[in-house]
Amino acid sequence: MPLITQAFVLGAGLGTRLRPLTDDLPKPLVPIFQKRLITFALDHLIDLGFEKFHVNTHHRPEAFAQVFPKSIYYDRAIVFHHEQALLETAGGIANIASELADAPLLVYNGDILSDLPLIPLIETHLRDRNLVTLALRSGGGPQQIALDAGSRRVIDIRNQLGKNQPTDFVFTGIYVVDPEFVHQLERGVKRSVIPHFLHLIRDEQLGGAVIDDGNWWDVGTPTAYLDLHRRLPGLPFPSFPIPDRNWRAQRHATAKIAADAAIEGCTVIGADVVVEEGARLVDTIVWSGAQIASRSVLENCIVRTRRTIDGKRRDIIV
Repeated sequence: MPLITQAFVLGAGLGTRLRPLTDDLPKPLVPIFQKRLITFALDHLIDLGFEKFHVNTHHRPEAFAQVFPKSIYYDRAIVFHHEQALLETAGGIANIASELADAPLLVYNGDILSDLPLIPLIETHLRDRNLVTLALRSGGGPQQIALDAGSRRVIDIRNQLGKNQPTDFVFTGIYVVDPEFVHQLERGVKRSVIPHFLHLIRDEQLGGAVIDDGNWWDVGTPTAYLDLHRRLPGLPFPSFPIPDRNWRAQRHATAKIAADAAIEGCTVIGADVVVEEGARLVDTIVWSGAQIASRSVLENCIVRTRRTIDGKRRDIIV
C-alpha cells in the first residue's frame, strides 16, 4: 500500500496559455503523441499504488465523459467533481473535502507531464509534519520559490512576503496536504492556494522537497507543445511502466494515409485521420478525425480534432 492513498488531479483549469488548442478541449485531455496528457498523471499515481482518483472539471466537462465513459481508468475509479463556476485550486480542494478520508492528500496538476520520483516528497511531508509540502525543482521552469535548506521550509513565493531571499526553485504543481489544511479551506469560494501557502509560510508550516531526478514539463504554450513532441522520442520517459506501450507511435493504426503522402520530421498523426494523396507534412501534429486535403503542405502546424485543412501552411494552428 502507498504511504498516502488518496489523490486529487486538477483538471478544471482553462488552459488559457495553450489557446486555441484548449478552446474545444480541456488542457489535461490534449494528446501527447497518442496519449492524453492527464493519463500520464494517472499512470504515475498508479505506479505509486493509488487505486482511486478525484478529478475536478469545469471547461468542456463532456470531453472527460467521452474519454472516460465509465469513470474508470485501467480498473481504477475516477470520481469527477464538476465545478459549474470555476473555483480555482483552493476552492477545488475544499469542494471535495467531504469525500476525503481524514488523511493526507496528494494533489497533482493535470496539465503537467512528469515522472518525478515522488516517494521523497511523501516521506518529507510525513517526517517534517508540515501542513503542506511542495515538490520543487532547481530548474526547468519559473524559479519563484525561496527555500531554507536547513529546515526544508518554504520562506517566500515570488518575493510576496518581501524576504528578499533567492527564489531558486520551481514549484512543480505536485504537493501533499494534511487534512487540517483541507479543513481550513472555505467551501464554495473561488480562491487560489497561494494566499493559503503564504499564511503557512508565516506559521512555518509550508515544507519543500527538492526533486531534481526524473523529468518535468509544464505543457503551457503551443510552442512548448510542439517542442515536447520533438524531444520525447529521444528521452527515456516515463521512468515508470505504463499500460499503453504504443503511445509513442507517430501514426495511429486507424489513420488513412495515401501511399504518396510524405510524412517527415516529428509529425504525429492521430486516430482516424485522413491524409490525402500528394500531401506533405513536416513537424506537424494532427489530432484525431482531422483531414488533410490532397497536395497540402504543412510545416510546424497543429491541426485540431475534426478540422479540415488544405493548401500550403506554416506555423499555424487550425
